[in-house]
Amino acid sequence: MGNHFGNLQKIIDGKRRFAITPHIPGGFVTPEILKKIADVAQKYNGVLKITSGQRIMITNLKQEDLSNIWEELGMEPAVKNQYSVKNVEMCPAGFCKRSKYNTIGIGMKISKNFHGASMPNRTKIGVAGCRNACTSVYSKDVGVIADTDGFIVTAGGSAGFHQRMSDIIASKLSEEDAFNLVKCILEYYTENAEMGEKLGFFIDRIGIDKFRNDVLDKVDLSLK
Repeated sequence: MGNHFGNLQKIIDGKRRFAITPHIPGGFVTPEILKKIADVAQKYNGVLKITSGQRIMITNLKQEDLSNIWEELGMEPAVKNQYSVKNVEMCPAGFCKRSKYNTIGIGMKISKNFHGASMPNRTKIGVAGCRNACTSVYSKDVGVIADTDGFIVTAGGSAGFHQRMSDIIASKLSEEDAFNLVKCILEYYTENAEMGEKLGFFIDRIGIDKFRNDVLDKVDLSLK
């Protein structure tokens, strides 16, 4: 998606209305950026919607205004390709009393390295600082959860039309090992899945044991 485009949302009385969603890593936004989004939305009669993906969508926009809106925001689109890593959702971690580890760091590192990367199908990643797994990590394609004895990495979750609980791929990992395992899972999925195949369906097709063994063989974990 280029900076002149948005998503058609609704046709009201024959008038087409579009929505755009700027990229806000992990849902953490500065007051300055938040104010800019509000000002631009107000200027173009936009309606703001806090999305489930920790973003702010601006809808009710006219197509002819989209280019100017993107220019005034000075932000990148959250999704440039539907078949990609669409978002990396994060819990408050270091700002939460229940957190076992401040996972904002690894979450931002995952977002920086993989957000927007092409995938066989849309892919969502969740990162949480404790086993409560806020951001619904177990329903994400890839998940990272901090526990008292290390990190847990999961794969294959889905909360969409065909629901699937994710599988635990490895646990008691260091932060570095967890990041490297996420990288290997995404690479293995990209290299071996069929186009249009969700990660959970791919795991079901080849079997969880083969998937787990193959991705663990690809990564050099300190636990091995």
